Amino acid sequence: MENNNRGTFSRLGFILAAAGSAIGLGNLWKFPYLAGKNGGGAFVLIYLILVVLVGFVVMLGEMAIGRNTKLNPINAYKKLNKKWEILGAVGIIVPFTIVTYYSVIGGWILKYLVNYLTGQGSVMAADSSAYFSNFISSPVQPLVWHGLFMLMNILIVAKGIEGGVEKTSKVMMPGLFIILLVLVLRSVTLPGASEGL
Repeated sequence: MENNNRGTFSRLGFILAAAGSAIGLGNLWKFPYLAGKNGGGAFVLIYLILVVLVGFVVMLGEMAIGRNTKLNPINAYKKLNKKWEILGAVGIIVPFTIVTYYSVIGGWILKYLVNYLTGQGSVMAADSSAYFSNFISSPVQPLVWHGLFMLMNILIVAKGIEGGVEKTSKVMMPGLFIILLVLVLRSVTLPGASEGL
């Protein structure tokens, strides 16, 4: 099978794209809740150990296999061992499965961002639960926002590695870091923050 090389990452671009794929919604939304519920610092320590011993090792293994074989996931694992072809298939199926719910939530976020930027933030904040329920119960709105989010992703991926994924990562990952920094600073200034810390 031919290698369809659409560019390569720079070192910084690769780090930012890898970080972007590793920092999922679970890390942003669910992790603080799980850390608080399961022992705080002890949970974070075990989590970091597992990230290094499992996540980092698996990522390095996948990168080594990809660089060595220069094939798609199915053929790469098949080249190593014919019985491992299923592992390559899993490497394709899992991201497609993740996209099915990330893209829905991405559509929600896109709608909220547009509403905020157009000055409708106070309407959303007045009764956020009712606002969200009305939005997701609409037969058309969630599909439109989901479609727009998917179109944005298609356009980024269609531009290839250097012109699409890397360029986008170089803007969005520092932006995410700034947003998280602002959230941290804001949260430690709220009433009761010292007890939480």
